[in-house]
Amino acid sequence: MKKEYKIIFDMPKAYKSREVLNKLPSPISSQMTEIYNYAVKDYGFYLLDNLVDQKTVGEVMKIFIDEALKYSKSIKVVELT
Repeated sequence: MKKEYKIIFDMPKAYKSREVLNKLPSPISSQMTEIYNYAVKDYGFYLLDNLVDQKTVGEVMKIFIDEALKYSKSIKVVELT
């Protein structure tokens, strides 16, 4: 089972994701299992939670939300599954 999220915000056209992506914790657990995956999309961020480590995914979600709030006064988090 997995959960998917979209973090939607007004992303600037010349947005550079390098800085925020460097803040992310490792997506691989010590048991070599994928904890999460992500993508930078034109609407914002896509996050796939593999339900392996909720603490790590929570940290990633917070990083993405904080980043989105730098550019938009309001954002939208949508759970896809």
